[in-house]
Formats: sequence, structure tokens, C-alpha cells
Amino acid sequence: MNVPFNGIIAYPITPFDEKERVDITVFKKQVERLVTSGTHGIAPLGSTGVLPYLSDEEKEAVTEATIKQVNKRVPILVGVSSLTTERTIYHAKFAESAGATAVMVIPMSYWKLTDEEIFSHYDAVASKITIPIMAYNNPATAGIDMSPNLLRRLLEIPNVTMIKESTGDVQRMHYLRKEIGEEVAFFNGANPLALAAFAAGAKGWCTAAPNLIPELNLGLYAAIRDNDLVRAQGTFYKQVKLLRFIVEKGLPRSIKEGLNLLGEEGGQLRSPLKQLSQMEINELASLLGECGKDIKPTAMV
Repeated sequence: MNVPFNGIIAYPITPFDEKERVDITVFKKQVERLVTSGTHGIAPLGSTGVLPYLSDEEKEAVTEATIKQVNKRVPILVGVSSLTTERTIYHAKFAESAGATAVMVIPMSYWKLTDEEIFSHYDAVASKITIPIMAYNNPATAGIDMSPNLLRRLLEIPNVTMIKESTGDVQRMHYLRKEIGEEVAFFNGANPLALAAFAAGAKGWCTAAPNLIPELNLGLYAAIRDNDLVRAQGTFYKQVKLLRFIVEKGLPRSIKEGLNLLGEEGGQLRSPLKQLSQMEINELASLLGECGKDIKPTAMV
């Protein structure tokens, strides 16, 4: 119960309609695709789900839609981060009451926070809920880089049981496993490091890539689980160029266009985000083709 996730945890995007309103109907379809593809968990309201761009009411609607659509088939990790501790607690309590398996918290802040402020933030959130918390470290989006020592300290909070590392520094993962022990539950959030992270002992991979290439993502995890390094390398190398592309071009933009290229509903973006250029879309189509996906002929220009 303390670590309810392993394997591939998939992030759906939050699709919008032409008036930039959240499209719950399209969102549910995307969640269903992820569940039926075989992914091991669903994580709404992450970076891919443009969490900071949503109102409280929209976050609640997405949370409830996810839980209803998944219907207990796989565990659900809900992003609940906000600028203030009070709002983070509010969303964490809402997610728990709605039926989330666990919540993910990243220390969002306009000001640079001290380690004591970050620790107090997590401790306050943890004291108000009973479900597990995944501490999320991603300085590229939050502007705060939690040191390995701070991450280790956060695990002293009883229901902070998981860490998601997205710095791109695989040495941190080695440190966590070496200093805390093999039982530490850390998850990779840096797509191009998926193979290295599993080699370092990552329990799972939190990624938006299953929206486009679930077979390859699941295939990598299966190879790791079977201790088949050669197969794992081959599977990873086949997808790594696409993994780099979706990160470099922005996950919401890339996943939306990728879904469209695959003939699925990708929805629209919310301003100020804008869609990829046609040159970038063509490059994405080519990369999807290299991954074995069939692209609609009309999607490429």
C-alpha cells in the first residue's frame, strides 16, 4: 500500500476544445487508450497535463474523470501541486476523497525555497492525508532542485514513500539506492534516461510516451524485468530519438500532435502554448514511423 506503483506510469495530456475549455470527453478517451494499452498506472495533472494552467474546478473535473474512467483497473497518481501549502493540501485532500491511489507533489514557488520550507511543505501536506505521496523533483519546470540529501530527508515523513527524479542526473538515482537502500522507491521522469534509470534500480518510469508508443515503453520494462539487457538495449534505442524529441519540443505540444498523426483525438492547447510547426510535425511523423507506427497520409505535408 505504501508503494502502489511499478512499471510504466502513463501521463495523459489535458485536451482543450477550440475555445480553450477542458474537453473531458476527449480526455476520457485518452485515459481509456492508456489503460487498455497495458500501462501500469495513470497519472493525470502532471507537466504533460499542464497542471499550472488549470483552475481549481478544472483540476477537480480531471481528477474525477480519471478515477471514474479507470474504475480501479490500475492505480492512479494525481498531481496536486500548487504555489501555496494551503492549496496543495486542498487538492491532496480532494484527490484522496475522490479515490486516488496516491498524489504527486512538486515544490512550485515563485521564490527560491529553503530546504526547511520545502520539508515543512511536504510534512504539512502529508499530515492531512493518509494515501502515499510521491515527491517530484524537476528543476526545469519548478525552478527548484531538491538535493539528494533533502530527498532522503523527505522519505522520513511517514507517507512520503516515493521519489520521482527528473533532473536527468542518473547519479542521483544511484545515490538514493546506495545511501537509502534497495528498498527505496524511486521513479524515472527523464525520458531519454529510461534505460539508465532502470539499470540504477528505478521501480518505474513516469512518462507521456505511452500516448504514442506504449508497446515500446512496456517492452523496455518487460526486458528489464526479465533481466535481458540485450533486448532492453534494442527496445530503448528504437524509441530514444522520439523520447528526446517530445521532451525538447514540449510534452503537451508533442503528444497532442502525435495523437493527431496516429488518427486519435489530440484536442487543442491552451494559450500561451502553440502547436508545433509543420516542419516539426513532419519530423515527429518520421520518428513515429521509425518506431513502427502507421501515420495517416494526410497528416504529413
